[in-house]
Amino acid sequence: MELNLNTILFLITGLLVGFSSGIVGVGGGVFVIPILVFLFGFSQKMAQGTSLAMLLPPVGILAVMEYYKSGNIDVKVAILLSLGYLFGAYFGSSLAVTLSNDMLKKIFGLLLLGVSLKMLIGK
Repeated sequence: MELNLNTILFLITGLLVGFSSGIVGVGGGVFVIPILVFLFGFSQKMAQGTSLAMLLPPVGILAVMEYYKSGNIDVKVAILLSLGYLFGAYFGSSLAVTLSNDMLKKIFGLLLLGVSLKMLIGK
């Protein structure tokens, strides 16, 4: 891989997204998808697929180790969530590739808005 400005920017983006995810515990997609779409010009589908590919290898293993050492992981729940995620991601991606980029962008935006409002004003 050639070391050009975009390569450096992608590495920095990954570092910042990983750091943010480690701090607040949200999936990297919440951060990386908008960055890929709005800063790098990716289509919504390309951003979502790239985000999933980024998460495929054990990129979070060091953060998981720290949380585990501190006693902050329920292993049974993590395994159950992973199994559900495995099948949910398959069916969700099967639907996503049939939708337009504009529709996906709206769905993603509404999801983020809903979560934001719930966290800001909900109980």
